[in-house]
Order: sequence, then structure tokens, then C-alpha cells
Amino acid sequence: MRITNKGKLASAKGFANENRLLAALLERGYNASLVDLPHSTYDIVVEYIDNQVIRLQVKTISASGGISFKGGIRGGADRDYKSSVKEYIQNTNTSDAVVGVLATGNNGDSQVDFYFIPTLYVEVLGQGSISKNRVGVTKNNWTLMENCRNVTYVKSVFGLP
Repeated sequence: MRITNKGKLASAKGFANENRLLAALLERGYNASLVDLPHSTYDIVVEYIDNQVIRLQVKTISASGGISFKGGIRGGADRDYKSSVKEYIQNTNTSDAVVGVLATGNNGDSQVDFYFIPTLYVEVLGQGSISKNRVGVTKNNWTLMENCRNVTYVKSVFGLP
């Protein structure tokens, strides 16, 4: 059965984008896994150096090119659901990076780009979203993902003092 309900389709696309990122990580040799905790503030964990884990929150890039940093709200099929969870902006306590996913087609057969935005930078921005055009340096930047907790490296990438 094909999904035609707009909310359910958005939810399915979000799930597909999590799996697109997971597949890309695995194909590049990273030890990564989806998080199977429904109330987690991140979607994927990547084991990196010395058994350290990088926590990634996956976000579908909007039709207008926006990458949301918000969490704690329902989207997709359950977007009208009112839970006791409060809306928050991703930060270093909730995840290590937000990854905006942009698939340039609707069939899963097309180019997929990943925008790795460290939560260190999200905290500096102090806003709920950003245009992918403002963070072009993060596009498919796997080195940035690996160094998303390195303050000096993140500052150098974004030209921060």
C-alpha cells in the first residue's frame, strides 16, 4: 500500500532520511546504528575513536532549504499530538551534531547530501533553524562530523573567534 496522507508521507520521509544517513555511514566504514529509544534526543550513534560515540540528530531539509534545530515536538503523521515534552533547540547536551538531509528526488534513487552542523555551532547561533545556503561548508563534510565536538576545529570551520 502506498502512503498518500501528507503527514504520514512526511513521517516516512524522515525515517527514510535516517536510513539514508545510516547507509552512507556504514558504506564509509563507520560503526553506526539507529537509536531504538523513542524519546531519545538523537537518532544515530557513531562509534569513533577510543569507543567514543558521536550522537547525530537527523532532520529532513524543508522544501525552502531550511534545517530545523528543534526537538521535543511531533512531526509527520502525529504532528497534532500534544505531549508533555517541551520544545527545545538541539544543543551539546542533547546531541553532538544535527544532520540536514536533502534528497534531490522522490524515489530514493537520486543524489543525497548531508549537512553536518555541530551543536557547538547551533549554540552560538542561538536560533531554531538555518538555511542550507548559509552552511554550505558543512555539505558532505565527513571530517566535520568526526570533529563535531572539537571546539577549536568547529571554530575554524565557521570562522568563529
